[in-house]
Amino acid sequence: MDSRVERTTGGAVVMPQMDAVVLDRFGGIDELSSRRIPLPEVGDDDVLIRVEFAGAASWDAVEREGHYDGAFGIASTFPYVLGWDAAGTVAAVGRNVTRFGVGERVYAATMPVPRGGFYAEYGVVEAEFVARVPDRLPTEQAGAMAWDALTALSGLDLLGLRPDETLMVFGASGGLGHMAVQLARHSGIRVLAVASGDDGVALARRLGADDAIDGRKDDVLAAALEFAPGGLDAALVTAGGEAAERSLRAIKNSGRIAWPNGVLPMPATSPGATVSHYDGDRSRTGTDRLNAIIEASSFEVHIARTFPWERAEDAHRALNDHYVGKLALKIG
Repeated sequence: MDSRVERTTGGAVVMPQMDAVVLDRFGGIDELSSRRIPLPEVGDDDVLIRVEFAGAASWDAVEREGHYDGAFGIASTFPYVLGWDAAGTVAAVGRNVTRFGVGERVYAATMPVPRGGFYAEYGVVEAEFVARVPDRLPTEQAGAMAWDALTALSGLDLLGLRPDETLMVFGASGGLGHMAVQLARHSGIRVLAVASGDDGVALARRLGADDAIDGRKDDVLAAALEFAPGGLDAALVTAGGEAAERSLRAIKNSGRIAWPNGVLPMPATSPGATVSHYDGDRSRTGTDRLNAIIEASSFEVHIARTFPWERAEDAHRALNDHYVGKLALKIG
């Protein structure tokens, strides 16, 4: 019998329910609706998280419109729950899970297919992809962190820069970018941050970038030449487009460019330097390394706005506005 089944005093079988924001079909913002759905089943290797905060990210909108349908080799089923990042407390663990206890603060990176995402009171994730929230990090920040921080860390690993080598972070005031700036500076890498708007430049500077410019109005190539006269050693691209493509001319031909999968549009022409496309490592190896850095530094996740979960539609509208850092949903 399903482990979620409960019996009423009359003997009727009921499934425990939870509140969630769901899609009954892919489409626009108005397809998001709030209602009660069955609690996800907890397998032997799983952790059930009582979600307090979830990230609302640009890829959620792409997914909501159906562009990921079938992309992971798994058929989409409805009601469909979005949400790739979250933090909260452990509500239950599977029989093989010994690393976590009920009530511990945890965060996780998941994929909404096949078992549902984090726009819900509870989310279930394999224990391998769950990590404790570092003591110094607020749960709200942890809830919007995982995929971006782990993707930034994997990109820096790929680039393999030594202390004092030079890195351009393109999109440095976005979710992935502002975390990449901090992780690079923690490794002693010299960072030229290409941000968006005066607020984005200010954020990148506050988080430790050696220099920060506005990619919308400043001459990126001139700034890069001043920052590294012989050309930059590497770039981490967190936003695609013509401006990103143009800026990559500042990377020396012997340099390296890390381009996360999912960052669009792809470059129309090949830059001189080698481009590597990659995914973030969300395994325990990745989260252990990330947590060690967070504990040893002043790392923060900049939350631009937090919305109550009932206003997920407003959060998705805000994804189209200018903001720096991350957007979050308060679930708990």
